[in-house]
Amino acid sequence: MRVVVDLNRCQGYAQCCYAAPEHFVLRGHEILFYDPEPPAEKRAEIARAVQACPVRAISAQLSEAEPGAEP
Repeated sequence: MRVVVDLNRCQGYAQCCYAAPEHFVLRGHEILFYDPEPPAEKRAEIARAVQACPVRAISAQLSEAEPGAEP
């Protein structure tokens, strides 16, 4: 799984941090740290974080080697 956050679009609402706290951490008012390659088992948490972002700054894609990925 590959996660990308558009840091120009991110406004620091931190909804991703509540949805997937192991993978997204907000430091200070606007500094977001995130795991760009979380394990496939965490797909549900990451999907919640993607949906929780009010400005749609997060995208996630399955890698080709993961089950359920499109060829």
